[in-house]
Amino acid sequence: MLRERFIVSFFCALSLFFAGTASMAQGGSQDNGKLEIIQADKLLGGRGFDRLIDDVIMKHQQSLIYCDSAHFYQQDNLAKLFGRVRIEDQEDPVVVTSRYAEYDGDTQLAKLRNNVVFVNDGTTLYTDFLDYNRENGEANYFNSGKVVDSLNVLTSEKGLYETQIEKITFTDQVVLTNPDYVLKSNILYYFTIPKTSETEGITNIESAEGNKLNAQRGSFYDTENKLFRFYDGDVETETSKVYGEILFYDELKQYYEAIHNVAIYNKEREVEIFGEEGKYWEDLQYSKVYGNALVRKYFEKDTLYMISDTLISQDSPNPEERYLLSYPNMRLIKSELAGRADSMAYQYADSTIYLFGDPVLWNNKSQITADSIRLLIANQDIERALLRSNTFAITKDTVSNYNQIKGRKMTGYFEDGEMSLLDVEGNGESLYFALENDTTVRGINKLLCGRIIMHFSDNNIRKIAHTIKPEASFTPPHMIKDDMLELKGFLWREEERPDMNMIHAWRTPKIREKDPFNFFNEPDVSLPLPDEGEIQNSIDEVF
Repeated sequence: MLRERFIVSFFCALSLFFAGTASMAQGGSQDNGKLEIIQADKLLGGRGFDRLIDDVIMKHQQSLIYCDSAHFYQQDNLAKLFGRVRIEDQEDPVVVTSRYAEYDGDTQLAKLRNNVVFVNDGTTLYTDFLDYNRENGEANYFNSGKVVDSLNVLTSEKGLYETQIEKITFTDQVVLTNPDYVLKSNILYYFTIPKTSETEGITNIESAEGNKLNAQRGSFYDTENKLFRFYDGDVETETSKVYGEILFYDELKQYYEAIHNVAIYNKEREVEIFGEEGKYWEDLQYSKVYGNALVRKYFEKDTLYMISDTLISQDSPNPEERYLLSYPNMRLIKSELAGRADSMAYQYADSTIYLFGDPVLWNNKSQITADSIRLLIANQDIERALLRSNTFAITKDTVSNYNQIKGRKMTGYFEDGEMSLLDVEGNGESLYFALENDTTVRGINKLLCGRIIMHFSDNNIRKIAHTIKPEASFTPPHMIKDDMLELKGFLWREEERPDMNMIHAWRTPKIREKDPFNFFNEPDVSLPLPDEGEIQNSIDEVF
């Protein structure tokens, strides 16, 4: 056996020597593009090809080719390889194995089939159909494949591995899996050295903890450093959802940064913040949104709208540490209540809204101003308004007169969103137009008193009570002068009152598809079509 193998190898080498000598005699150096036979246990001649049997070794340029047997078409510079095929590049770290292959020495294209394993350093590709072009280092599979490295497993229906630039393009039913995440898309570019991926179009990711990361226009994912960038994307956890046209997420730092049409939703507090740019620290539960910022606080009956340049939200397991800040030039609307101030603070612990910096409140036909205002919320509605220093309340009656009341401090009480009572304490002063049948002015009542209580019904003053040394006067219509129509400090600021048109003009949140397509909602199981034999058997059973 050894003698036969030696003879075959000797004649293989001799034939190659004479072929090379002939080539040189024709005036050129040896053609390194030709396939060479290095070894075979048996060499059988055939029509148009030589048959190499057992322990076959061939060579092409810097690559060695191993197989159990081969058909060598010397004229075509082509070999068909059978059984335990292995191609090893002596200069590059590429080794590929399969059950069958065809190798073209002219094009340097290897067509590998069945149990193909393509290894390049620490990256391994598994498939059954692979075309590997040694000239440009491109390996192309087209009937499902799997790539495995030290961190990730990627599968797809089609793939192109460009070894020279360490890039793999996956297409159709792409799945990237590692211990932390599962990613699904239809187009994914994977760079094997930094272990980063880039996708196009819809991309869906789910974490081991159940968090969901989605992109409608592609993404970037650094699988080693756990950095994400999503285009038209969102990240949803158990307690929050963050959206941005460009959304950056650093998992290790638990930090989000979003640009353009930003939205941050706190599920537990039912608060959603919108803006042009936003930042969110998940571990601190702290967010900052700026650039025409808008907040919506969702209540059972209605919604509180608030706008300003900047919004800051702090959540915490400790109620004392929860708050929402809005500044500067804050404006708010809740049902018939509207307000504005330079800044606002909402404390969740006591359900209180604090207004600072020239605050103004409007409720139906009433206007309230003070140096500072607090709104107490109970049962998801305004219960009381506490006004301190330079307080002034104005109510417009049915014939457009302005009833006025001022004092050191005021407390307004609300029922079903309407002011029902206004309690003035300290240096109380009121000016009230007495009407007959809500249409005819009977005169002006003016009152100075330590405490004044004003009752409302259907948004109109129905009763005034006073205590502590009242000083009252009444002026009939024919004696009313212009300087008697206003208390000192009167200023009707209706033109500053925010409305929903102002809110929408300030920011209209982008309308997003409610239930967009998600690869994770697609069934993983596919039913194979029956082959011709199965179809014929079914027909035979029927007939």
